[in-house]
Amino acid sequence: MKSLQEILYNTHIVAIHGDNTIPVNALHIDSRQVKNGDVFFAIKGVHADGHQYIAKAIELGAAAVVCETLPAELKEDVCYVQVKESGEATGIIAGNFYDNPSQKLTLVGVTGTNGKTTIATLMFRLFSKLGHHCGLLSTVQNQIGDAVIPSTHTTPDAISLQALLAEMVKQGCDYAFMEVSSHAIHQHRIAGLKFAGGLFSNITHDHLDYHKTFDEYIKVKKSFFDNLPSTAFALTNLDDRRGTVMLQNTRARKATYSLRSLADFKGKILENNITGLILNIAEKEVHFRLIGEFNAYNLLAVYGAAVLLGKDKDDVLQALSDTPGAEGRFEYITSAKDRIIGIVDYAHTPDALLNVLATIKKLRQGHEQVITVVGCGGDRDTTKRPVMAEVAAEHSDKVIFTSDNPRSEDPAAIIKEMEAGVPVHLRKKILSITDRREAIKTACSLAGKEDIILVAGKGHEKYQEIHGVKNPFDDKQVLKETFDILEK
Repeated sequence: MKSLQEILYNTHIVAIHGDNTIPVNALHIDSRQVKNGDVFFAIKGVHADGHQYIAKAIELGAAAVVCETLPAELKEDVCYVQVKESGEATGIIAGNFYDNPSQKLTLVGVTGTNGKTTIATLMFRLFSKLGHHCGLLSTVQNQIGDAVIPSTHTTPDAISLQALLAEMVKQGCDYAFMEVSSHAIHQHRIAGLKFAGGLFSNITHDHLDYHKTFDEYIKVKKSFFDNLPSTAFALTNLDDRRGTVMLQNTRARKATYSLRSLADFKGKILENNITGLILNIAEKEVHFRLIGEFNAYNLLAVYGAAVLLGKDKDDVLQALSDTPGAEGRFEYITSAKDRIIGIVDYAHTPDALLNVLATIKKLRQGHEQVITVVGCGGDRDTTKRPVMAEVAAEHSDKVIFTSDNPRSEDPAAIIKEMEAGVPVHLRKKILSITDRREAIKTACSLAGKEDIILVAGKGHEKYQEIHGVKNPFDDKQVLKETFDILEK
């Protein structure tokens, strides 16, 4: 068992009040989980301030409290560690508590608006194929080798993150690949981690409910690369106009990938159809199972990162060519009778939706109509609602606006905000059906032979959150069941 003094190493401490030689049992940011001998971290969050729960944590047995502001009354039998930033301190202290697992394996972080899950998942599957025992931290799921651990956040809280990495080390993992969200960067959840590399996919309109301005969102993403060590690599998408911005101040070894410009890792799309992509990479023509230009970028990023990590180019391309993408990312099923193609995709930003619809357009033979089912999440960035609606209307033959995860908001009100973004000349394409299951069923009934239905926004999710309750719901399953019913 470690002492509090031991796990405070490298923390930016303002003052310590009390005995810091006490042994530490466990670490918590949720006061309700605290038991005798534990450390409680008081973090100022978006919706609540952990400082309000210091008394509750002490009542439950907290031996120490890490905080930015000391309470008015200090208990004699409690050690108070006052720090400059509680979030940052949590990551550093948790790293020390779990023996800094990120220093014992090769940790690669992926950030950007779109593509994080696919890139991280492909990296995990590729390196597993290459004979390594790997860990994965993603929106869809966390994974240690073959063991799957359900995921609740794109990036876990700092304590859970260090605990997961420690378990990966214990299980013999030599590589770990993780999504790094803007929220996690801003909230210092990745503090105390040593990255061997960082990848940037792209940056577009998202999370302005949290970051308030697009410039702030960019700065937060960039700070991930600013803080990479000189021993790491920093790989960026040269075709994104902010790709080079990400690397301006990094100490890491810089590298680029591109489909359109001269880059360290250059690719060219030779074919793009429903059976996959054929790309020219490293002067070789390679067929991949993934579909669409956006996936060509994802594949290039993975290829580049693998080579930067010292892997043989030919081995990487051979293994990557047969590697499937992440669940809920351009997954498709086809109805048996009328050959209607149903596509499920996580696209929940205007740019991601545009990318998917642009890919579908390239897959069309010309006669098929595209029917898009889409909604917008509640309690999230409201400014993208009319933009997503306009994108859907502009690039589809028919559109059904429906609920996504309305959370605490009124689903009908969200749909109204979406409808406001549709230009007058496109409104005849629009239907609005609040019930998502009915919306998918309606899309299927409207589809003719070989038409294409896109169900966007939720992808891999197996639930729909309404008024704080997560109700079972799977877009792909509903689509499949509807196809089966219609064809009987």
